[in-house]
Amino acid sequence: MKKVLEKINDFSFRLWFNIFLASIIGVALMLHFLGWEFSQKIFIVFSVIGLLPVLKSAIVALIKKKLTIDLLASIALIFAFVAREWHSAAFISLMLAFARIFALWTDRKAQHILEHLLKYRPQKVKAQRNEQTIEIPAEQLVVGDLVVVESGDVIPIDGVVVSGQASVNEATITGESELIVKRQGEQVLSSTINESGSLLVKAEKIGKDSTVEKIIALITEATGKKSQSERMSDKFTTWYIIATMVGGILLFLFFKNVNLVLSVLLVTCADDIAVAVPLGFTLAIAKAAKMGVLVKGGGVIENLAKIKYFMTDKTGTLTYGKPKISQVNFFDNTDEKSFLRIVGIASINSHHPISQAAIKYLQGRNIKIELPDEFLEKPGEGIVIKKNKDNIIAGNWDFLKQSGFTSTNEQLIIFNKSKQMGFGITAYGCNGKVVGFLAFEDALRPNAREILAKTRELGVVSWCMLTGDNEKVALRVVKEVGFDNFKACLKPQDKVAFIENFKKQNKGILAMMGDGVNDAAALALADVSIAMGKGGSDASIEASDVALMKDDLKKVPQIIDFSQQAVKIIKHNFWLWGVLNAIGLFLVFVGILNPMTAALYNFLTDFLPIFNVFRISFLKKSRPIPLTYQP
Repeated sequence: MKKVLEKINDFSFRLWFNIFLASIIGVALMLHFLGWEFSQKIFIVFSVIGLLPVLKSAIVALIKKKLTIDLLASIALIFAFVAREWHSAAFISLMLAFARIFALWTDRKAQHILEHLLKYRPQKVKAQRNEQTIEIPAEQLVVGDLVVVESGDVIPIDGVVVSGQASVNEATITGESELIVKRQGEQVLSSTINESGSLLVKAEKIGKDSTVEKIIALITEATGKKSQSERMSDKFTTWYIIATMVGGILLFLFFKNVNLVLSVLLVTCADDIAVAVPLGFTLAIAKAAKMGVLVKGGGVIENLAKIKYFMTDKTGTLTYGKPKISQVNFFDNTDEKSFLRIVGIASINSHHPISQAAIKYLQGRNIKIELPDEFLEKPGEGIVIKKNKDNIIAGNWDFLKQSGFTSTNEQLIIFNKSKQMGFGITAYGCNGKVVGFLAFEDALRPNAREILAKTRELGVVSWCMLTGDNEKVALRVVKEVGFDNFKACLKPQDKVAFIENFKKQNKGILAMMGDGVNDAAALALADVSIAMGKGGSDASIEASDVALMKDDLKKVPQIIDFSQQAVKIIKHNFWLWGVLNAIGLFLVFVGILNPMTAALYNFLTDFLPIFNVFRISFLKKSRPIPLTYQP
């Protein structure tokens, strides 16, 4: 965090220096045109001051074997000195100062988000220790501490509410200002605000592991990643500089006219496009963050705009991931009390949504839960436990069967009946025999069908659901939502294999959406990976390109639509730059523009591409999309 603050301070110095330089040059030029007489030495001094940072940047780039627009600007300034065009040189310096201001402002957009988040990092927190509430520095908190959050306080950690009730504003994380009521057992996030009420929160994630610190890290990472358009702009700049320099040399050899060469260089100095393209993507990333969507780089914005295929996990993504126990089935070889004891031992150490639902069910019946002696969780398969002399296992029916646990035909009939009803099933075995199963159901997130239809209007060709649930459960969701295809009974490695094979057979941008640990590998394979940031696992968020900080599926078509609008605006700049340059060169060759007016023309037209990308900041979250597609 110290580096972030140092960067902000360094930024402030450079910004104000360039504002000061632009101001004094601009005032001097304006007064000159109004008839004030100035010594040429004043403009020479301004030009030299303006040349130094540009020349330094160009030399550093050349040492790194890179050609940048600063090299072309340096050559233009040196030509102006040779031609003794001091007013033109002053205009160039003014133009370059403004270009640096806009470039710094580009960085400032990301820094503004960071500063905004830094405001929500309390220095002191109220912790409950030894039955006393004491105020301690935030960095002294440890996982497991009980933190008191009173009305008006910023919640300093990610944790779970132990007691109390409060209305919490999560806008800093999710972009939504609607207050959320938090009660016992519910999760709260760092940097959110307790608007009214009081809470006692058990710390689960602190420091660099907290949500706000991860957001800061993700934004810092995102603004450092270049998009395809930015890389194209860099490549274009390299060839453009070479072409301009060669053209300038040929013009001089042919016409022997330094003023003509200087005018051409001044018109074609492409600092506007060099600033406008990265500025556009930074604005898009910042705007997306305000919408509650973290996008990791300009390249992701471009890919979001071109998604053709969509794949998604089910549990926790399409559904809330909070299943409700609908049936408890125990078999003749055990009784209800013994079966529920086994369920408790198998579930207590697991963070899987089914295990959490089972624990909630047992607590509701006041059943004592025992801890296992040994515990092994296999993501996507099940749980293996030892308790005293008992070998206990939990998972899908096939997992128990593959592990050597036996069942009777009568048990299988009961199991299949629940399965055919579309319930999810978790079976339990003890000492080689299946002893029973829990049937559960999970509610779909609202408007899932409409959301899929909207993405299709935005260019998505097909949706496929990948799930570890059985086919009956999957088919119920597929029919309700309107998927084109689905694959059920998948283990994590099966999802990876399916995506790899799909990408070999289909061309186009593939997006994957998920929330759990078992989705991380599949997310990493997709061209665009989208994670449920609020309820998702750390692994899936880190493996993803996009994190939805509020687990709201409406954000998916919103961010696709927004990205398409943003990319269209950014690409308009290349056409705008080309037209402006063509007009400027025409005016030079017909004798209307001389070096000073060419510098003025470039200075004024530089603002058009830059002002154009500012439109991104004012884009609406989503436009009305006519639903002509009916799944």
